[in-house]
Amino acid sequence: MRKIFPLVLLCAIGNVTHAELSDFLPQAKIKTENVSALNLGVGITQRLGHVNAEWVNPYGIAYGKVGAFINDDHEIGGQIGLRYPVALNGKDLNGFYLGAFAGHLKSKSVNGNDETQLGGGVDLSYVLLNKERISTLSLGLAAGEEVKVGNYVVFETKPQIQFAYTLSVGF
Repeated sequence: MRKIFPLVLLCAIGNVTHAELSDFLPQAKIKTENVSALNLGVGITQRLGHVNAEWVNPYGIAYGKVGAFINDDHEIGGQIGLRYPVALNGKDLNGFYLGAFAGHLKSKSVNGNDETQLGGGVDLSYVLLNKERISTLSLGLAAGEEVKVGNYVVFETKPQIQFAYTLSVGF
């Protein structure tokens, strides 16, 4: 009994913990049979012109963006993220989505070298979603790493606003 009691106690606590935690897990709000699971498209995020891939799953929309900055240096950049539906309009899957993202935020040429700022943030998006396409307009708040070249600070660590628009077609 002394040897098995800790194991039984651990199992009991584990079940109670799982039961308490399961109430906080997100609910699946998207019925994937009504939409295309994989969508490919183009968009612009701040100064990053990109192609993007979006995967619609029951818990939201996961995406990846790869492109080049459209300012003078054309440095390559990308972002990944996930959006979770928080307020749908009731008839379809259009509505407000809350998301998080990480990746390249800014790019600048300093002394002939291209410097990019990595960071992450949260965004609030309005998504128009149906079987043929996804159209997303997003407003986010991001913060990036401090980038220095010698004693010169290229990018500071401070909050910044990020706008994005993407249009993707379902496959």
